Amino acid sequence: MNLFADIRALVVAELDGLMASGALPGGLDLGAVAVEPPRDAGHGEMATNAAMVLAKPAGMQPRAIADALALRLMADPRVAGADVAGPGFLNLRLKPVAWQGLVRDVLVQGAGYGRSSLGAGRRVNVEFVSANPTGPMHVAHARGAVVGDALAALLDFAGYAVTREYYINDGGGQVDVLARSAYERYREANGLSPEIAEGLYPGDYLIPVGEALKEMHGDRLLDRPESEWLAEVRVFATDMMMTMIRHDLAALGVTMDVYSSEKALYGTGQIEAAIERLRGLGLIYTGTLEPPKGKAPEDWEPREQTLFRSTAFGDDQDRPVQKSDGSWTYFAPDIAYHFNKVQRGFDELINIFGADHSGYVKRLRAVVSALSENRVSLDIKLIQLVKLLKGGQIVKMSKRAGTFVTLRDLIEEVGPDVVRFVMLTRKNDVALDFDFDKVTEQSKDNPVFYVQYANARVNSILRKARDAGLDVSDASLSAAQLAHLGHEAELAVIRKLGEWPRLVEIAAKGHEPHRVAFYLYELASDFHGLWNKGNDDDSLRFIQGDTAKSLAKIALARAVGVVICAGLGILGVTPVEEMR
Repeated sequence: MNLFADIRALVVAELDGLMASGALPGGLDLGAVAVEPPRDAGHGEMATNAAMVLAKPAGMQPRAIADALALRLMADPRVAGADVAGPGFLNLRLKPVAWQGLVRDVLVQGAGYGRSSLGAGRRVNVEFVSANPTGPMHVAHARGAVVGDALAALLDFAGYAVTREYYINDGGGQVDVLARSAYERYREANGLSPEIAEGLYPGDYLIPVGEALKEMHGDRLLDRPESEWLAEVRVFATDMMMTMIRHDLAALGVTMDVYSSEKALYGTGQIEAAIERLRGLGLIYTGTLEPPKGKAPEDWEPREQTLFRSTAFGDDQDRPVQKSDGSWTYFAPDIAYHFNKVQRGFDELINIFGADHSGYVKRLRAVVSALSENRVSLDIKLIQLVKLLKGGQIVKMSKRAGTFVTLRDLIEEVGPDVVRFVMLTRKNDVALDFDFDKVTEQSKDNPVFYVQYANARVNSILRKARDAGLDVSDASLSAAQLAHLGHEAELAVIRKLGEWPRLVEIAAKGHEPHRVAFYLYELASDFHGLWNKGNDDDSLRFIQGDTAKSLAKIALARAVGVVICAGLGILGVTPVEEMR
């Protein structure tokens, strides 16, 4: 049940009735008509913009439309009030029975409550993490991993067919640097002093790679020229780094469906095929670019290159795909990789990138539009940095990693559930402070604790009810006399439960999984408020002397638990049944 969708359907039906009666012009487009919670809860429980969006196409004053619509809505048995405010806003109040029935729907549907058919099975590829395989995952990767995984779960909940994908950046020069760094650790494993020159990776995490190379090769590679060992060590080190990354992702609760390799694009004709596809569309040409912004023309040596006409799709400038010496630019394999995703039949592509990749947004959107002839959309979410704090001070780097705090460090400190929830307490494009003191305290200011505590309280109610001999199975609770839920504090919690299906669709449409975390905090706050009111008002306590009243109130608590567990499931967080 989606009560907001049901009332919107009622509004649309009554607008159709007004058109049929001649009170409104026929053929009006009702697609923009919405029903949503009012900004000010004092104005009502729902509000519709119908009169405001239809006034201009109808050639009428919005208030006249609102007045006519209000009269028709009042005839519906669910509607207790329809009040016109201002120039034509229409605020609605529903009868308690309409809200009370929603508790039963939650219990009957269980974990399926709020699931949507919005996606209609459309295939979506969510590419995230895609860290260079040169070391363990760090904190910035952690945030991208959580956002990507939660977004994939959210889209699945909203009816999309989702593929989680990791793109291994193993085709660039940084992998050669990894191989050289690993070779120094190999020398170290053979009793020599490693020469960690500037530009190499200094982290201790490469020591096991060197030891593994010694176990495989002994001292055979010592004093050999680089040309004889580089390719072999590169593959070996990359494989070990990817094993480490997979373990880190598993510790965070992230499992990828597909791992794709950049290196696999070279020498297989895939890059050439993608470029030829663009050439066939008239989007590849030979030319020279203007000097970069801020660079004087006399300091710029124009070179003839093979260019992609990305300005035809809204980019700031055309982009090189092949250098004057015939080698591919870094952009060329990106084109081939996205062509591969288009060919696999995805309807939508989503990339989760670090904030330092902002320059790639326009060119990648341009190339996906071109390759799919505007059939496939690409949304790129940029992940801002995470700052770790403890005792008010910035946490220093990990000794093992050498230059950064690893995801493994973070998980070992606070656990994966805390990491995942906290990473979603801000929108992806806003910097985030991860305060170790704050995320471990038991207070309302710690959203992880606050939401988990609400679920633990629900389970406490259920345990006490069972001890009192009550049948609190979902079947029993769904048959409760919900008319006993008449207090405003109880109805406020039910109204928040009613927002869940709508929230799921809004978050899925906007690709914004953080909205789920925000919603859960608000639901927990309403539930804790109801619990606290029971300390002063016996009639609001969940277990009463009257069995019928008890079952109704316990049904409400159980419904809160169902929705909290569903939301935490999307976030990838395990619900806590008991706080210790």
